[in-house]
Amino acid sequence: MSDSNTVSLPPEDVQEILKSLSSKDVRLNHQFVIPRSWGPIIQKTKEEKLVEGVFESCAFKSVMSCVVGYALGGAIGLFSASVNPNITGPDAKQQTAREVFRDMRTTTMSHAKNFAIIGALFSSVECAIESYRGTTDWKNGTIAGGITGGMIGLRAGLKAGMFGAAGFAAFSTIIDYYMRKH
Repeated sequence: MSDSNTVSLPPEDVQEILKSLSSKDVRLNHQFVIPRSWGPIIQKTKEEKLVEGVFESCAFKSVMSCVVGYALGGAIGLFSASVNPNITGPDAKQQTAREVFRDMRTTTMSHAKNFAIIGALFSSVECAIESYRGTTDWKNGTIAGGITGGMIGLRAGLKAGMFGAAGFAAFSTIIDYYMRKH
C-alpha cells in the first residue's frame, strides 16, 4: 500500500539523514524535533511524562472525584437545606437562626459526604476497569456504574442493590454517551 507522501529510502541513507540532523542539533528547548509530513513532533521530557503519569493515575482520579463530589454535594445540600427547612410537627415552634444554620450545616455536610463517596467509588472502579481492559470506551462507565450502584444499593438489600446497579449503569451510559457526543 503506497501513499503519495511516502518515500522509500535504503537504510544507509536513513542513517546518513539522522547523522546530519543530530550534527545540526535540531532542538527546541532541549526537546528533539522529529520532522513529519503534517508538522514536527516534539518528544516529551522525563518530567513531563512523570507529571502526565501522576495526573492519569487511578489514585489521582479518585481523589479529584472525591474532592469535586464533596464540593458539588455541598452545593446541592446547601440548596436543598435552603429550599426545604427541617420543621416537623403541627405544633413546631419558630426556629432560631442558630438552629436553622445548624440544620443547614448538617444537610450540607451529609450531601457533601455522600457525593464524595460516590464520586471516589465510581472513579476508582472505572479506572480499575479501564486499566484491566486496556481501552477507553462507554463500557467502562456502564460497568462501573453498575458496580457502584449495586454496592450503594446493597445497604438496603438485594432488591435495592439490583435496582441501584441497573439505574446507575443506565445513568452512567447516558451521561457517557452525551459527553462523547458533545
